Amino acid sequence: MVALVTPMNGDGSIDFEGLERLVNWHIEMGTDAIVSMGTTGESATLDEVEHCDVIKRTVQIAAGRIPIIAGTGSNSTTEAISLTRCAQQVGASACLLVTPYYNKPTQEGLYQHFKAIAEAVAIPQILYNVPGRTAVDMQNATVLRLTEISNIVGIKDATGDLMRGKALIDDCRNMRGDDFAVYSGDDATAMDLILQGAKGDISVTANIAPRAMHEMCQAALQGDAGSATKINETLMGLHTSLFLEANPIPVKWALFELGLIKSGIRLPMTIFSQSHHAAVKEAIQQAGVNIETASA
Repeated sequence: MVALVTPMNGDGSIDFEGLERLVNWHIEMGTDAIVSMGTTGESATLDEVEHCDVIKRTVQIAAGRIPIIAGTGSNSTTEAISLTRCAQQVGASACLLVTPYYNKPTQEGLYQHFKAIAEAVAIPQILYNVPGRTAVDMQNATVLRLTEISNIVGIKDATGDLMRGKALIDDCRNMRGDDFAVYSGDDATAMDLILQGAKGDISVTANIAPRAMHEMCQAALQGDAGSATKINETLMGLHTSLFLEANPIPVKWALFELGLIKSGIRLPMTIFSQSHHAAVKEAIQQAGVNIETASA
C-alpha cells in the first residue's frame, strides 16, 4: 500500500492533474491500495478543506479499482472526527489515524481519543503508531484494548521494532483472530514483519518502485522468504535514502527527477539538499527504476 505523495505545483498549490496521473500509474503498476493524506501526503500543511478535497479526488480517480485509505488523524479529537466523517462521505474504504502528535496524551488519552472517533464514525479504522514523528508511543496494551472496538480493524506499526511487532501480531490474533491486521509502517523492516505475520506494508518506497514493493510483499505474504529477500535487497537503498531528510522531502524530489510529478512542496518542508542527490539516484538505479520504467 503506497503512502501517496500529494503532487503540487511550484507555488505549493495542489496539482490535481498530477494526482490523476499518479493514481492511474499506481494502479497500472500493481499497487494494492492507496493511502491518501498520510504523512507522506503532507497532511500537516493542508487545511481541512484541501485535505477532504484530495481524498475525494483520489477516490473519484480510483473509481473502485483499488481501495483508498484516507489519513484522517489529528492531535484534536474533534478535527479527527470531522476528517474521518468527510472520508466516509466521499467514499473512502477505510481511515488511517495517527496518534495525536505534539500534545503527548497519556495511554488513557490515546484510548479515549480513538474510541471517540470509532464511535462517532462507522467507517473501518486503522490505528497508526509512529513515535519517531509524533513524540507519543501507543503501547501494545493500549492497542489490545482498542481491538475490542469492532470498526477498529488494524494498526500501522512504524516503530521498526520487530520483537515488539511480533508480540503485537500474536496478541492481536489472540484477541480478534484474522479480523484485525497489523501492517508495517517501516520499509526497512517491513519484509521481516510480514514474514512474522503482518498483513502488508504502508510504504514510502512504493512511491518510487510500486511494482517491486508489490511483488516483495506478495512473496513475503506467501512465506517465500527467498524471493522476498532477493527483491528487498534491491530496494534497501531506497528504504534508507528516502529518509535522509524528513519524509516526504526526498521522495518528492525523486519523483520529480523521474518525471512523475512537479517540484512543488509546502513550507516548512523544503527542497531536498543537493548533498544527498547522489545517494538517492544510486538507490533508484539499484532498484532498477528509471524514467522509462517509471512511466511505462
